[in-house]
Amino acid sequence: MIGFLRGILVVKRAPSLVLDVRGVGYEIDAPMSTFFKLPALGEEVMLHTHLVVREDAHSLFGFLSESERALFRSLIRVSGVGAKLALGILSGVSADEFHRCVQAHDTAALVRLPGIGKKTAERLIIEMRDRLPENESTEAPAAGRFLAVEVSPVQEATSALIALGFRPQEANAMVRMLPAEGMSSEELIRLALQAVAK
Repeated sequence: MIGFLRGILVVKRAPSLVLDVRGVGYEIDAPMSTFFKLPALGEEVMLHTHLVVREDAHSLFGFLSESERALFRSLIRVSGVGAKLALGILSGVSADEFHRCVQAHDTAALVRLPGIGKKTAERLIIEMRDRLPENESTEAPAAGRFLAVEVSPVQEATSALIALGFRPQEANAMVRMLPAEGMSSEELIRLALQAVAK
């Protein structure tokens, strides 16, 4: 098991990133809660990681804080919740807000997240009630330099929303409704997710 990785951030293409660890590039998927706090390209970052092994793929997930990883691991133990859906939950709602939803039995808030229907929301509340991890934030240090290629913020934001569980038509419509001029992909993704949560 890979517990954490420390390296140079060379690619940010939400929700995926590439970390150069002594010449080896690790492809990692991260929730938007982590993605928005990543340092600039070429900077050093440490991510707590979780490796998912399937017959057809090995997928690595990264989190800036141990509490995010703990919540992710709790979520994927819930029946019917896979890694992709867990990333969508962490991307669409903060750990504090998720805790509130579970404690208040607020299924209405959870069903607004991509990929979550009423039955899944109810299952999440029932199964997560007694095993919510502590919500602590651990910021990662940053240092170093590296050269990387930029991509279109609109295309990156749209791809990220699709990866988080939205249909392509939904993702395109969500981004088109935003004032994209001069905005980064992170800002577009954040605004799109905030609009859905309202």
